[in-house]
Amino acid sequence: MADQELATPDTDAPTGQPRRAGAPEPAGGPWRRRLLVLALVLAAVNLRPTVTSLGPLLEEARADLGMSGTVAGLLTSVPPACFALFGLAAPRLARRWGPGAVVCAGLAAITAGLAVRPLVGGTAAFLAASALALAGIAVGNVLMPVLVKRWFPDRVGPMTGGYSMALSLGGAGAAAVTVPMTDALGGGWRVGLGVWAVLAAVAVLPWPLLARDRTGGAAAPETGPAPAPDTATAKASAPAAARTRITKSPTAWALAVFFGLQATAAYITMGWMPQVFRDAGVSASTAGLLFAVTMVMGVPLAFVLPSLAARLSSQGPLVVVLGAFGLAGYAGLWLAPAQGAWVWALLLGVSNCSFPLALTMIGMRARTAAGVVRLSAFAQSTGYLLSIPGPLLVGALYQHTGGWDLPIALMAGLMLPQIAAGLVAGRDRTVEDEI
Repeated sequence: MADQELATPDTDAPTGQPRRAGAPEPAGGPWRRRLLVLALVLAAVNLRPTVTSLGPLLEEARADLGMSGTVAGLLTSVPPACFALFGLAAPRLARRWGPGAVVCAGLAAITAGLAVRPLVGGTAAFLAASALALAGIAVGNVLMPVLVKRWFPDRVGPMTGGYSMALSLGGAGAAAVTVPMTDALGGGWRVGLGVWAVLAAVAVLPWPLLARDRTGGAAAPETGPAPAPDTATAKASAPAAARTRITKSPTAWALAVFFGLQATAAYITMGWMPQVFRDAGVSASTAGLLFAVTMVMGVPLAFVLPSLAARLSSQGPLVVVLGAFGLAGYAGLWLAPAQGAWVWALLLGVSNCSFPLALTMIGMRARTAAGVVRLSAFAQSTGYLLSIPGPLLVGALYQHTGGWDLPIALMAGLMLPQIAAGLVAGRDRTVEDEI
């Protein structure tokens, strides 16, 4: 899903540019290295449960809070909006306070938002508490890869892989165990959502010891919902003409549309797929497990797809294959959502792995490192903005039609321009050839 990273020991993700020489090694010996690993893994595990724990309990939360389908759709649009807005502030905050301190504050915001969210009695307060937690996730998405680069310059690939796996497993685990844990605790949806604040609080514990490090803010750019520090710096210092010319590239626009539509599909899936299954008669716990299957598919494929895509001169065939998986999954949801639920969840999980493919294409569609920085910033920021209306529209259609036929048709319909944009973005050319 929503932010995974891929890198090799000698390159930055997603640009593929050489790793900087002279990057500092973690000080303090093996115990400090273990503390750094623990801190990164705990933080990564907490960057998805805010979103994925809500889907299986959305029906109960809506009923208790008096939340309309349209407002529920707004709730599923909040994550990309927060990632776009608060993620943009992360580089400036990191330069002022240091990336470790900002990540620590972000984890504290996640803890506070998750703790307050189950206690509120109205929809507006629920949205505000969710936005607080999502703001913490946004800065973590941007700055955690920077810290991986700084603290483990000799093991960027393995640590990025471990961080990505922890992130995916955190999201899948929350989707799978939220309902059974809620039933075991016997406290209703409020307890089921609030318990994730405990895990977030545990993740905060090692970070005050690391937050004193105010260096590393200029580490190489990594992937995420908004530009990392170097990306923001490069954008600020680049000539205005260079920033304008990127918008004249058909490939840049195709990448932005492809990125935005795959993000739309991911956030619709995270926000609404459990509800689709529950309305088809699937139990809440099984719907959570089906959602977890969709999330887990991102773990192995995030490692396979980029290396496969890099071997191809054109990534169009991969775009078509992933799109075909998505269309088949949506067709199954429309025709027989309960009977083939496990198959549809698997198909949509594969289709949602368009995210690492999009990141790989961003790195391949520019000739220079500076070009990749501008292209990445443009494609991701524009893409996340494009993804905001989708979940909201699905919620509105669900409320006004009382069923899932039209919303699912919309999801399948959006897959067609995603494939078309991906075919253009996957052509063997660079944006420098077009501007």
